[in-house]
Amino acid sequence: MFLPAGSQDEVGNKLNNQARVYEIFRNVTKKRNYRPIATPVVEYATTFTNAYAGMQLNNMLKWFNGDGEIEVLRPDWTTAVARALMKQSSTQQKWTYQGSVFVRDKPGMESRQAGIEVIHASTFYGESECLLTARAFLEELNIEDYLIELGHTGIFDELTAHLQLSDKQLDSLRQAMHDKRKDEVFQLASLHGDTETAEALTGLVEAYGSFDVIDAYEKRWKSNERLLSIIQHIKKLANLLKETGVNDVIVDLGRVKNLPYYCGTMFRGFLKQNGATCFSGGRYDKLYEQFDKDISAVGLAFDVDFLSEQIANEPKQEKVCILVTDESLAYAERLRKDYKDSIVDVRYSVESDHSYDVLLKIVRKNNEEWDVVVQ
Repeated sequence: MFLPAGSQDEVGNKLNNQARVYEIFRNVTKKRNYRPIATPVVEYATTFTNAYAGMQLNNMLKWFNGDGEIEVLRPDWTTAVARALMKQSSTQQKWTYQGSVFVRDKPGMESRQAGIEVIHASTFYGESECLLTARAFLEELNIEDYLIELGHTGIFDELTAHLQLSDKQLDSLRQAMHDKRKDEVFQLASLHGDTETAEALTGLVEAYGSFDVIDAYEKRWKSNERLLSIIQHIKKLANLLKETGVNDVIVDLGRVKNLPYYCGTMFRGFLKQNGATCFSGGRYDKLYEQFDKDISAVGLAFDVDFLSEQIANEPKQEKVCILVTDESLAYAERLRKDYKDSIVDVRYSVESDHSYDVLLKIVRKNNEEWDVVVQ
């Protein structure tokens, strides 16, 4: 039997490593007082396609239910968790989740994530907690060669606020910024604004780097209260990370939001060896406006599939096989306690080319007792 395009079976070490990543993440978040939350894998499409979430329906796995409403496989954890938390009366600030999301624009359609959401918390505390949890998790995975990137949606918003742009034109300019297309950025901004703004936006395309970039723009924006407060906030987060042992912190001041609900600080984690993204997230207070709530909210998600490929396979355990009969099966089960650190397989027979480290056979010692014989 064949599978639908993008679906795949998985076996062996890949599954073991995914389980280890999930378990390590659960332990890290439990120790930091996160409470687990889970949402159904099937949701209404409108949960994700409304004006606040802003996701595209054509990227989702969807169908019509019996009432003619569109249902989807969960494409995004943050939006689903926000919906679920509106039913909670708890004052809990920190939440954690684990599980799959399903979208058509990613290889395999199904991807596994582990993430955190911090709500009802002060801005700096919530963002700091997310970043420090990320640091603690990567440390537990023995992943050391990574860097953290900081950005902020408010920079683009502030510089484009006075431009006479339609929503479509603004999206085009944002996409050009995202793709680092300087010529197009300058053309769009100067056509609908002025040369000064166009040059400022174009300069942001290359405003990428370490603390030198932060210091340079802190001086450049000293007369703009809004931009100055943003760069100083980013600097404060960067200093916190540095003080807690994250030496490789960079900023991308030209970064723009890739999801409509982001509305402040954004962050990503990259592995240095190949530049691959291992986590991403940011602030999304506006997502709760659909529930008529004014809530501080920030979170991030880890790519479990990717991280499971970065960790070493578990150390090989001794494999023990116990050969039994119907009568000795119960005795063999009791014998497992003598091999607590081993993989124990109870079987009736084995092939001559077996892969066991130890092969035992249970035989009758006398009419009443069993004996264990090494084969």
